[in-house]
Amino acid sequence: MLQSLNSLRETPAGQLLRLLGFRSWLLYPEETPEYQISPPTSSTTDVETQDQTHFEKVVSNIAATEHVPQGPLARRLSQRGVSDVILVTWKENDPEHPRNWSNAKKNWILGVILVYTFVVYCAASIIAPTVEYVKARYNVSDDLASLGLSMYVVGYGIGPMFFSPISEIPWVGRNPPYLISVVLFFIVSIIMAVVDNFPALIVLRFLQGLFGSPALVSGAASLEDIYDMYTAPYGYVWWIGAMYCGPSFGPLLAGYAVVDNWRWAVWEMVIMASIVLILVPFLPETWGPKILLDKARRLRQRSGNPAYMAPSELRDLHFGRTLAEALSKPTEIAIKDPAIGYACIYCAIVYATYYSFFEAFPIVYIEMYGMSLGGLGLIFTALSVGCVVGAAAYTTYMRFYFIPRAKRYHENSGKPIEPEIWLEAGLVGVWGVPAGLLVFAFTARQDIHWIAPTAGIAIWAAFSFAVFQSIVCWLPPTYPRYVASLFASNDFTRSLLAAGFVQFTRPMYIRLGIDRGVSILAGLSFLGVVGHYGLYFYGAKLRARSKFTDKAAP
Repeated sequence: MLQSLNSLRETPAGQLLRLLGFRSWLLYPEETPEYQISPPTSSTTDVETQDQTHFEKVVSNIAATEHVPQGPLARRLSQRGVSDVILVTWKENDPEHPRNWSNAKKNWILGVILVYTFVVYCAASIIAPTVEYVKARYNVSDDLASLGLSMYVVGYGIGPMFFSPISEIPWVGRNPPYLISVVLFFIVSIIMAVVDNFPALIVLRFLQGLFGSPALVSGAASLEDIYDMYTAPYGYVWWIGAMYCGPSFGPLLAGYAVVDNWRWAVWEMVIMASIVLILVPFLPETWGPKILLDKARRLRQRSGNPAYMAPSELRDLHFGRTLAEALSKPTEIAIKDPAIGYACIYCAIVYATYYSFFEAFPIVYIEMYGMSLGGLGLIFTALSVGCVVGAAAYTTYMRFYFIPRAKRYHENSGKPIEPEIWLEAGLVGVWGVPAGLLVFAFTARQDIHWIAPTAGIAIWAAFSFAVFQSIVCWLPPTYPRYVASLFASNDFTRSLLAAGFVQFTRPMYIRLGIDRGVSILAGLSFLGVVGHYGLYFYGAKLRARSKFTDKAAP
């Protein structure tokens, strides 16, 4: 019971209950009568553990120099003649550190993030079966009717560019962007369900994608908050799995419902959004600097001593400058650093190919094989089947081979493995991606059973999952300072390309045919073979010459 209350107090719902008069039920350790504040052993205390995140190390190290602009609180202390600072940081094996939380608490956070991610991605494709109904209702062309999908994708590509850097501001944290955006996502979904105007529907779809976007990038950041480098890959498997399965289940959920009324697909979005709206208020805050900042404030209030400060308070973290750097730096890195350029381009090609299936599948399975919308929805689940197979194979490889080997290397050498070693799983996957597309391209014919092209799609999904996962695991240890913003930049690049593919691939398939059209995408996927192997073998040299990598990294 006590542990449940301790977990509840760190959530938005718990904070609301404290404001409503239930504070005595949800006290922090520093607020209890028996809590004793230990006197500092020196004028400045800075306890740094091996679990401390890169952000906290950077803040602590920078704060020790003379040339860093002081934060507002530090300036006020200096003006009042208070020169000693008691730095509030993590203790050894600190139970308040998110990476030291119980497995049950971590699993709850993982579960909420997965549901949130699944719903947002599912809402993207759930309107795909409504295209013909929208065309008839509003008398619009195929291209205009497809805007409902593409503008949603544009929205959730743009959103993380703003929400992600905001979530890393210490006095904001992860939860406010999650909570505010999911409330707006729910409201927009309701409005969309009752509006009967085509331009308004397209604008609402963009806003829906925009407000649903925080989980698509900050979700990975939340998982990194609670897992170390050897357990985070397992969390990423689930998160990327939700990202893959969400769009594939959308057409299935809507395929049978739209037969009676196309708006049922929109109301299904409202139902799913309401589930997320119920869960997110019970999501604990995971951002370490935010947790330390709140603790420092409580200690100042309890002791009356203004010298208690969190590491982030020693820096002048101006919101405008922080946001401007977060928006500009990823673009600069992607242009100047070929490794990041490859990651953005290849992930964009894979992701855009996924969304091109929403234009290819109706041509193949409805027009060629004569399936219904419901049957088409079942075909889309082949992407989920492939994802599950790829995830199972990847997890087995990590659990029984890669992670034990990486830990042994770390123990023997005293340093982590080279970041490029995380790309190993993708060395096989990059060959399977074009292979699966070619199987689909040349077996999607009336004289060949529909199971053959569907198997090609499952092959593509399994191998592309492995490549995507390897890139996600490679990025944080290579670019720890910019990891969240680079995830946002990656999401932005692939979302814009995916939106473009939604608009132009149908005309391409009609003019060139499925075989030649999909073969072009397979040819683009072969670029990943060159890029992935080049990054694996020459990544260390690229890092050595890059001014953006963490030089402390191996």
